[in-house]
Amino acid sequence: KPRQLHNTHWGLVCPAETPEGQACGLVKNLALMCYITVGTPSEPIIDFMIQRNMEVLEEFEPQVTPNATKVFVNGVWVGIHRDSAHLVNTMLALRRRNMISHEVSLVRDIREREFKIFTDAGRVCRPLFVIDNDPKSDNNGSLVLNKEHIRKLEQDKELPPDLDPEERRERYFGWDGLVKSGVVE
Repeated sequence: KPRQLHNTHWGLVCPAETPEGQACGLVKNLALMCYITVGTPSEPIIDFMIQRNMEVLEEFEPQVTPNATKVFVNGVWVGIHRDSAHLVNTMLALRRRNMISHEVSLVRDIREREFKIFTDAGRVCRPLFVIDNDPKSDNNGSLVLNKEHIRKLEQDKELPPDLDPEERRERYFGWDGLVKSGVVE
């Protein structure tokens, strides 16, 4: 059905933005906040995971660890990890602290025991608001975005227009501030 949006296009392709005439529904436009990834090198991520007890595929013995989680990078099975929850949380924390690119996609499939990492170019991505899922946190189950972040965004409007560009860049919070503070991924 070329003229209809597929379920996986939700939030990535605009359902209302269609041209007139014969091409109606055949030309698909990106949704407002979407972007196309430019790609980042995967080798540093693989090296980091090896340092964090990932067993490379060449050394893997299925009889020893049958319940280990498979680790894929850009669709290639690179190794296994015995404590995937810790590895996933570490990778999420690194991305939220901007130590690895915000374009890196992390997918944990618990049922299939797979952890997939995508760093390649050409993927359509969209921003997502982060929800605090720490059971010890008072904010568990709520957005990480809070009144303090909103206040910083509102202060951006009050910056003097004649401010020197370097100082404006330092004091401006904006979208990049939300990404760097781990509110948006």
